[in-house]
Amino acid sequence: MKKSIKKGILLLLASVMLCGVTIATAAGKKKQPWRYEIEVVEVGAQGTYLIKVWSYAKKANDAIAQATRNAVHGVIFKGFTGKPGISGQKALAASPNLEESKKDFFDAFFADGGKYMKFVNITNNGSISAQDRLKVGKEYKIGVIVSVDVSALRKDLEDAGIITRLGAGFAE
Repeated sequence: MKKSIKKGILLLLASVMLCGVTIATAAGKKKQPWRYEIEVVEVGAQGTYLIKVWSYAKKANDAIAQATRNAVHGVIFKGFTGKPGISGQKALAASPNLEESKKDFFDAFFADGGKYMKFVNITNNGSISAQDRLKVGKEYKIGVIVSVDVSALRKDLEDAGIITRLGAGFAE
């Protein structure tokens, strides 16, 4: 009787441990929330913004790699404030729920190697100055200067029916 109880307990523990590994693995693949800050650097070429994106990650290289994705996400969903001599920019998305309502589109758009890459370039060739590399607790906060082609991004999102065209509410 005692052996069958021990076997049952061991079987139960093994099952619980396997479930725990499965849950942990699935949770590990879960999309992380967007964590970044954007500040305007200067006016870029016509139709582009030159911005600094501060990305957070446990590894500095991960934060650098995430910077371009964060920059495009920020232009679409957050916008940024200006500074003396440079105006800020409102988010391209008028609706705060757009990302959720068009989830399939944005999941593909921001996937690794996704279409977002068409609209952004790192301007400093990936070299990060010492003042743009900060350790905050157990994470890094890395500032990367990028150029975002907002005109092309807006046109692409308009053509896909994701955002409304500028002046769409006015009679011609």
